[in-house]
Formats: sequence, structure tokens, C-alpha cells
Amino acid sequence: MSGRARRRDRRVYLSSHPLLFALLAATRGRPVLRLGGTVLVHGTEAFRTTLARVPLDRTAAGTTGGAAGELAGSGALFDQQGDDHRGARRDTAAMLGSAGVARLRPVWMKLLDDRLPALATGGEVDLVPLAAEIAGATAAELLHLDVDPVELASAARLAASRAARAHLPGPGRWRAERSAATAAAQLVDLVAPTGSDEAGLRSMLAVAAINTTVAALPRAAAWACDDGLWDHAGNPALTDELLRVTAPTPLLPRVAAAEAEVEGCPIRPGDRLLLIARHAAGSHRRDPDPVEPASPRTAQLVFGTGAHACPGAALARAQLTDFLQALAPCRPVVTRARADRRAALPGWRTLRIKGTS
Repeated sequence: MSGRARRRDRRVYLSSHPLLFALLAATRGRPVLRLGGTVLVHGTEAFRTTLARVPLDRTAAGTTGGAAGELAGSGALFDQQGDDHRGARRDTAAMLGSAGVARLRPVWMKLLDDRLPALATGGEVDLVPLAAEIAGATAAELLHLDVDPVELASAARLAASRAARAHLPGPGRWRAERSAATAAAQLVDLVAPTGSDEAGLRSMLAVAAINTTVAALPRAAAWACDDGLWDHAGNPALTDELLRVTAPTPLLPRVAAAEAEVEGCPIRPGDRLLLIARHAAGSHRRDPDPVEPASPRTAQLVFGTGAHACPGAALARAQLTDFLQALAPCRPVVTRARADRRAALPGWRTLRIKGTS
């Protein structure tokens, strides 16, 4: 490993949220650390314990569930409780399980077949708009929408970006909140034009699927380019390792609903919890190794764990595996990379690659 891949990937963090990630890097030596009313959870076992044993307030402001409610009203999986939450998770898992992946795979395979031939003749391709088109087309098929996939992807990315900015403190917050509401309404018009009761769930599925895909695919490809991992493109371990080190959703914001304790740190109701998935999975210290990969239990942490695991993990793995296998024969290299400073998740604004074989 040359270290080039890690140096390049670090740029997406330093460009998007430099102060936040500097704080997280400075405190990652402690598995759990309280800073006022916020508890940072870095450690692997502490991460698992927090998700498994700390009661969570799913609708609190600043959490995924709270953002879901602000985006399109209640009923968005992340903001539900009890039987409603379990039922929605089962339905979502069924949509995104093996049968769902089999139904969706032809969508992204066609786009890969159509958009990548230039690499075979030494041409260049920007992977960010390709990833956005793949994400939008997949989400449209998942939700049975007859919409332009690029328009859907743009709306979901804008809604997520503006929602993230609306939660930042500062004098422009009121204006940012209005902007976020406008972007959310535009997305809802696309995913639930008839005002469906499932508008919240459909909006959050679109936002989650699209933003994580646009963040994950180009970052994983850049790492494979820089570390020369193409010979392993058919190995599922490479997919797991690249998802582990890129950790497309690097931290999970939560709020405690009741008293608890994690590795000696008391948790109080209302405490803000920042669960840093990339540190729990060792993304910051262990490079991807498809020959001797991290344990599946560790690699899974970037998708959460147990009842809090992301139901779209199988879809993400299948999509990235196909993406890497489509690129591998051309042995691409990165020719230009520009980080996206405004994206909700750390990622590239431009990631151009060129075929070399």
C-alpha cells in the first residue's frame, strides 16, 4: 500500500467538515468521551453497546429520525417506535433483500454497460455523475417512479445537503431552514406526487440510497485506483473492505431517551450521541486488505448493527461489487479529483478516471 489512497480520501473529510473531523480525530483515542451534553462514541465495543443497549429518542432534532420528520413528515422508518418501526423495517428489508437486489441489478448494469466503454480505448469518465445516475435510476425503480433519474438524484442530494446545513449554528440558520424546507418539498413532489401517506418513508429511502451511493462508489473506485486493487475486483472481501474504509455514513447522530452507561461513561436522557462508525470499524487505521480482511462483524459496523443495521447493506454491496468488476478490466487511474464541500456526506464533486488497458 502506497498511502496515496488514504491521503486522497482524507481530502473529502477535510473539505466538507474540517472542524468536525479534526475534533473527532483528536478524541478518537478514547472509546467514549463526554463533551458537555454530547457523548462521542469511537470504540468498537462501545459503538455496539450504544446501539444495542442505550434507549434512543428517534424523533429528536439533529438525529436521522428528526431529520426524517423535518424532511417529509412522520412515518419515515427512522422516526418510528415499537411495532410501527419493526413493521416498516421488515417491509424495507424485503424491498432491499436478495429478491429486491435481483430486480434492481439490471438497472445499474445497463448504465455501466452504456457509460463505461470509453475507458476501454483510453478515454476518461467522471464517476460522480455516473454514480448519481445509477443512484437515481435505482431509487426510481425501487420506488416504482416514472421520473428522470438524474433529476431525482439531484433533488435527493440537494435535500440532504440543505438539511445538513440547516442544523449548523450561525446567523444564517433561519435562511438555511427555509432553503431546506423548499428542497424537501421539491423531493416530496417527485417521490410522492399524490401526497401518499408514505411520503416520509419514500423520501428518506430516496435520500439515504442516493446520497450513500454517490458518496460510496467514486470513493471506493479512487481507493482501488490508487492502491492497485483491481486484481481483487471479483472478491467479495474487496467490496467489504472498501465499504469499511470509506464508511459512506461515517457518523450516526442519535439522542439518548433514558439513562444508561457505556464503558463507564454515564448517559443521561437528552444527551446527544455521536457514534463514529468509521472509527469503530477501524477505517482510520487499517487499509483495505482483500487477502486478510477485517472480520465480517467489524466490517458490518459501517452499516450499524443488530436491530439498528441498515436494511440496504446487501444492495450497497451488490452495487459496489458490480461497479468494481465493470471498471477492473480497464485498470483505470485517477486523473482529477475534487472534493464536494457542500455534500451531506463526505464525497467527491469530480472524480475522473482514465482507462490504461
